[in-house]
Amino acid sequence: MEALGVVLIAVSGGDIASTNQADVVRNLGTWTQRSDVEGQPSYECGNIRMWVFPNGVLREDNINHRWESVTGEVVSEVIFPSRHVAESGRACLTLHPIGVMQLDPQSVPPYGGKAGDAPPPSPRLAAWWRSLLERAEEADLGEHFDVSLEVTHHGPWLDVPCLFIEVGSTSDTWGHQGAAKLLGTLIHQGLGLDGSTGIGSWNESKNRGEPVLITLGGGHYAPRGNMTASTEGIWLGHMLATYALPFGEPPQMGEVAEGLWRQSIDAAFASTQKAFPGGNIVFSMDKKAFKGWQRQAIRDHLEALGAPLLKRQGVLDLIQ
Repeated sequence: MEALGVVLIAVSGGDIASTNQADVVRNLGTWTQRSDVEGQPSYECGNIRMWVFPNGVLREDNINHRWESVTGEVVSEVIFPSRHVAESGRACLTLHPIGVMQLDPQSVPPYGGKAGDAPPPSPRLAAWWRSLLERAEEADLGEHFDVSLEVTHHGPWLDVPCLFIEVGSTSDTWGHQGAAKLLGTLIHQGLGLDGSTGIGSWNESKNRGEPVLITLGGGHYAPRGNMTASTEGIWLGHMLATYALPFGEPPQMGEVAEGLWRQSIDAAFASTQKAFPGGNIVFSMDKKAFKGWQRQAIRDHLEALGAPLLKRQGVLDLIQ
């Protein structure tokens, strides 16, 4: 998406992984402190802004509109440096889009966001993923860090493209300075703060018709997205784990498959279209993640949407 305003880096003040990344970004560039926004510190460098929240951001909805209402500046995109929490406790570096499209719209999301919907994914996601793979391979962090995309999950809610960039998975690594430097440098260069054009901007005219992938099924660490988006030329939208496509009981003959799976697909499709105007939105499904009747229901629904369902090789063939 072409930048039509400022890009906002939203920092969680109570999260050392977030504040460490933010410190790296500010130290790499020439930043100026601005007037507080909603009583909280803010900074600027070129067309990039930084806003530091007092605690976490998962429930800080509509921050793009809140910024605009105070400053008059339109926010075109939001980047969230953050920590990652996982029971495995393994050191890791991750990227992911956000949303809770699989939840009943009448429910209260446990980790923020707007139930039944998802913000547009940042077009930078795939390009930053490829850059992260290269940087992690070259970096000496003093210990091994896994690198992975994560599927779409949690809040907050906003209506402009966004992504989370994270250090995980426990307090033993959240404050890791080398990890913060790696990710902070990726943010700095990825947003063009080094004087470059940045990494991963979508241009509706230049990129029209290029493939944008939405993945369906699989686990939380997005194996299909990891593999496919590592190839240059692939853009990445939402990634839905199997749990984000909830089905009801198998339908009787002639009946429609029940459950909120259809809502999840529709929200992922609509918000990815918004993030990639003119893009060729395609889907790829982990067949092993679904029963036969579920696969058929998904195929039928995507056909009704006019959205191609391709095997991984079929997606890659689009860039040949």
